[in-house]
Amino acid sequence: MGGAVAGRKLAALPALGWWLMVVGAVRLGFAWSGFFDARAVAGTYSETHVTDVHGRTVGVWTLLSCTLCFMCAFNLENRPLCAATFLSFVYAYGHFVAEYLVYRTITAASLGALGFFAVPSIVWTVVHWRNALGHRAAKQA
Repeated sequence: MGGAVAGRKLAALPALGWWLMVVGAVRLGFAWSGFFDARAVAGTYSETHVTDVHGRTVGVWTLLSCTLCFMCAFNLENRPLCAATFLSFVYAYGHFVAEYLVYRTITAASLGALGFFAVPSIVWTVVHWRNALGHRAAKQA
């Protein structure tokens, strides 16, 4: 019975939910590689030395953000969870922008690749918040 409910919920997942699942899966792969091979993280932070501890720290941070993506994908009506997921994108991409502009530890190519996932996610969650959770939803209530 639980599988049937999960199957129906997956089939009814809106486009934003599917996008968050894709982003979560990419983040999961990056987190996994950070745990077991710091060289994967060094590909992002190519302008500095990356230690195994740094790789694992980035792996844990990315695993947390991956978990938020998966949880939010299935609970798009949950305002606090959507806010936390949105903020995880803002904080993570803000971190990478600072790494590029201030510390020069990543390349423009890495920043662009990270932005490919972060920027649409930030914009889409804001649109979702305004349309489904924000003032329009309040007017309907």
